[in-house]
Amino acid sequence: MGRGTRGRRAATAVALLAATVTAALTAGCTSGGGPRDDGRGAPEESKQGTSPSATGPSALAVKIDNAAAARPHTGVDAADVVYAEQVEGGLSRLMAVYATRLPETVGPVRSARESDLELLRQFDRPTLAFSGAQTKLLPLIDKAPLRAETPGNAADAFFRGSGKPAPHNLYLRPGRIVPETPGQAALTTGFRYGPAPEGGTATDSRTVRYPAARFTFTWSDSRDRWLVGMDGTPATAADGKRMTAATVVVQYVKVRESAFRDFLGSNTPYTETVGSGKATVLRDGRAWEVDWKREKATDGTSFTTGDGAPVNFAQGQVWVVYSTTP
Repeated sequence: MGRGTRGRRAATAVALLAATVTAALTAGCTSGGGPRDDGRGAPEESKQGTSPSATGPSALAVKIDNAAAARPHTGVDAADVVYAEQVEGGLSRLMAVYATRLPETVGPVRSARESDLELLRQFDRPTLAFSGAQTKLLPLIDKAPLRAETPGNAADAFFRGSGKPAPHNLYLRPGRIVPETPGQAALTTGFRYGPAPEGGTATDSRTVRYPAARFTFTWSDSRDRWLVGMDGTPATAADGKRMTAATVVVQYVKVRESAFRDFLGSNTPYTETVGSGKATVLRDGRAWEVDWKREKATDGTSFTTGDGAPVNFAQGQVWVVYSTTP
């Protein structure tokens, strides 16, 4: 066989292989026959090439799996803010935001949602770490004013743990994508910290329910914190310590259908975080019924009493749980 023939056959093989890979990616297939990440694509599908780079230290947001198989979590206790939202099937997922501390490891990491983009607009070009996203959502992520980091473009920052089944075992080493701690100035949430407002109602416990998930926060005098429970079970970190919050915000919002569905056909809920409404703030073993307001996506969220006075949070980790019903 001559060199020309061998060359043509090699070129043909390469072309066929490229076409096969492209077709597989377009169809949303994963490599290696492994489990899907909610049917939103394998990590290698989430290579971000056009997201703007952060110009300075910016907050790090990590999408956290909250299925029972993903617990206990790692590194969530180091976050400044933990957002809890409803996802497909009435389940829940977390977004942990880091500014003042970066843990060595965070996870398990899972996929992004459309409403994450609106929520993150409050920060100045934040870094969003996630494991994948629905193919149709990727262009929106590319256009968003954030820096997207996935196993597809930061492979050395992610690893698979051995203690849990895939896809609940993907972890992030934050120091490999955010080389320095962003600092308090990056935490542009609009939250205020300081002495508690007057009044409030003594409260021992508060539960927020989703169709297939629930969060319970129980006040501990000895810890001076709210103990976190998930789906009726005490929530603990990977080191066995109980997860706690200094302040819990139950924020009543509109949750509507988005333009996206998972591979089972379930619609992806869109949590609207721009607007105004009511909220319950829990701190120091007491509850305050307050108003919230976020006029535009680039603003933080303000919380005020009925007479318009700002509501201060307690120093420490804040949990914001989005709910549709008081």
